[in-house]
Amino acid sequence: MTTQPTEPEHTAAAGQPAIPPENLPPVWAGQDERPAPPLVGDEREILTSFLDWHRRTFELKCAGVEPERLSEKSVPPSGLSLHGLIRHLAGVEHWWLRVQFAGERDDFPYYSDDHPDQDFEMLEGDVEEELAFWRAECAHSRKLVAAAPSLDATGTHAASGQPVALRRILVHLIAEYARHNGHADLLRERLDGATGV
Repeated sequence: MTTQPTEPEHTAAAGQPAIPPENLPPVWAGQDERPAPPLVGDEREILTSFLDWHRRTFELKCAGVEPERLSEKSVPPSGLSLHGLIRHLAGVEHWWLRVQFAGERDDFPYYSDDHPDQDFEMLEGDVEEELAFWRAECAHSRKLVAAAPSLDATGTHAASGQPVALRRILVHLIAEYARHNGHADLLRERLDGATGV
């Protein structure tokens, strides 16, 4: 399911060697509509573009897999699955932007104090509904970020009670998605051999 990159312009900049297309990482075939993050832009544009690129990358890792297979823990002995990552990343969006930044009520469905790891461990839910829930959390996060007057706006960091800047939250989310997209790469490749960045 790999293909060569679709960007045709790999010509050399002044004084720089051109990179042969076959030496660039493969991208997802047929369904990759991710806009590349801008090379130039203000801080909010750069951070939100990278976060959305990672969100879309994760969605591609889950696309085209039979719903029941998304729950498979395909890289033993790891207990991770794409379904578990869907639930976990919905929680990441909810916890950092809804709860800590915006101060909204915490009513996340995949966590309890008695069973804090149920996002990864309790996969009995409908995976299509949970994918839709993750998408809705992402959409709500985008609205909260767009409405913030600046990246200096703060919420309350739950673990410390200290202010936490939106800038810090966005960097944390990018790091979280980057980490879990690496997990998703391995899980997906084990499911059906599909690879790509």
